[in-house]
Formats: sequence, structure tokens, C-alpha cells
Amino acid sequence: MADNITVKKIFDNRKDDLLLTLLNSEEGLKKKVESAEVYRPGLALAGFVERFPNKRTMVFGETELAYLNSLGKEDLIGSLERFFAFDIPCIIISKGIIPPLEILAMADRKKTAVFSSRRSTTDLVSRLSVYLDNQFAPTITLHGTLVDVYGVGLLYTGKSGVGKSECALDLIERGHRLVADDVIKITRKSANYLVGTSSEILGQHMEVRGIGIIDVEALFGIRAIRLQKRVEAEVRLSYWEDTADYERLGIDEKYTTVLGVEIPLITIPVSPGKNITVISEVIAMNLMLKVYGEHSAQDFSRRLTERLARAGNVGDYLESDYE
Repeated sequence: MADNITVKKIFDNRKDDLLLTLLNSEEGLKKKVESAEVYRPGLALAGFVERFPNKRTMVFGETELAYLNSLGKEDLIGSLERFFAFDIPCIIISKGIIPPLEILAMADRKKTAVFSSRRSTTDLVSRLSVYLDNQFAPTITLHGTLVDVYGVGLLYTGKSGVGKSECALDLIERGHRLVADDVIKITRKSANYLVGTSSEILGQHMEVRGIGIIDVEALFGIRAIRLQKRVEAEVRLSYWEDTADYERLGIDEKYTTVLGVEIPLITIPVSPGKNITVISEVIAMNLMLKVYGEHSAQDFSRRLTERLARAGNVGDYLESDYE
């Protein structure tokens, strides 16, 4: 996705939100934006360009414009020549401040777009940073089903036909919310969490074997869907195998890695008569307990160890009691 981000894309997608107006030639709209970072180039304009991050989107605030307006014409031209000697993606001037004509003239020669925004510098940087972070965030597409169960995002995976969509449909009937079915777009929002959304084509539709495509929002109402949800665990559905070793206690937790982020992995064997829906609700509630510091399996193991230790002490005492 990051390879396709151009100045024109930012302008087209965010001109209303950022209140942008193009001040010079459209030739600069063709440039690519290669960084999610936003930079205020005060030091570069003052002459220190040794560590100038010129690949970032440049934002001129009131301070930068006040400095440029304080320069004489010769110093202003020199400052701008040093600045534009680097390949700049684009420049956005905040607060609707009118820039010196020399900026626009030199930007046209360098085929660099200059925009004016009526937003304050802080607001502009904040909104633009959020948009660019989303555009540059690592993204993959997975086959599965994502459901919000009691506020916990459960990602169902498994072989085709194992029952992922049917399980999600049953959960929706019980009041839980569908995020995506079949094709899930997963984005790493930060170093430690993932967000899943549906594909633009499928939206909140599901494929149910024997019925076909259904519209979950039309059938169950707006409360049955979510546009996005944090992915907090993978529930891997697999056909029951007598020889497989399934988790019985839950003390040793298993994890899977998606886009470099570790999330809990729970493998559920599927067999006739097994209520995967209720198990899913238990998985969600158990994960929430762990968030609050309660680990049922570890607590049970600890209490069992303490009880065995007490029983051993009592046994030793009784063996040596001759009264």
C-alpha cells in the first residue's frame, strides 16, 4: 500500500478533513510520499541540513513563516535554495498563512506541491500523522472469520468447511458482532496490537454453505456488525483426530505470530454435537479474566500443589503421633 501513496492521493482523500488548498502547479501532485512521518523544518530553513529528514511531509507553521518573513530577500532566497536542494514530497502551510511568493516560485521549479490549510499547526500535524500512520501500517489478508465476542476480537481460522462461518452465525444470533468473514484485512497499528476489518468488496456479508451469501446487517440489524476490531486471539478450528494431543489444563499457553505481533492461539477440535459457540464465549471471558490478572489454570495448579503439600505434612505428622 505504501508504494502507491502519492501527494495526489493524500490531497484527494484528506483535502476536506485537512482543509487543504493547492497554492501552486498540479505538477507536484505526482510525487510519492515515502514516509509516515511529518516534519517541521525550522532547523533546515535556518541552515542546519546535516540531518535533514527530507523524505517526510513538511509542515510550515507560524514560527517557520515568521522566520522566513524576517529575512532579507537575499537571505530568503539562500535559505529556500538550501531547503529545496533536497527532494521534498510536499509542503503544507497551516493557519491559512500566505507564504512569500518566493516559496511558490521555487516550489514550481522543483515540481513540489505547496498547500494551505486553515487548521492550526497542532491539529494539522495530528490529523495528518494519523492518516499517514494508517496508510503505512503493515497489512496482510487472511482467510477466516473475525467476531467480537463480549468485546474480545476472536479470529477463527481452519480448513475450508470446518464451520467458521456457521460458528460466527450462531454467535451473531446470541448477540455478538461480526467484523469480517472469509477475507480479513489485518493491520498492525503499533508494535503490540492488530486491527481487523472486512474487505471493501465483501463488507458485512457471509457465505453460509447450502444457503449462499447473506447480508448480516440486513438480517440482524446494525448492532450485529462492527467495522473493525482489535484481534486478540486466534481460535483454530480443526477436525477431531484421535491421535492428536489437545490441551487439557491450559497452563502452558500457545501463541501465534501475525505481522510480528504475538496473540494467544487456542485450538478447538470439532466433532458432531460439540457446541463451539458456547466454547467461544468461554474463551472470550477467560481471556478477559487473564487481562484482569486471573489465570484459572495456574490458580488451580497452585492450589492443588499447596493441598498436596499440606496433605503430605499431615501424613508425616500422623505417622509420628503415638498418643
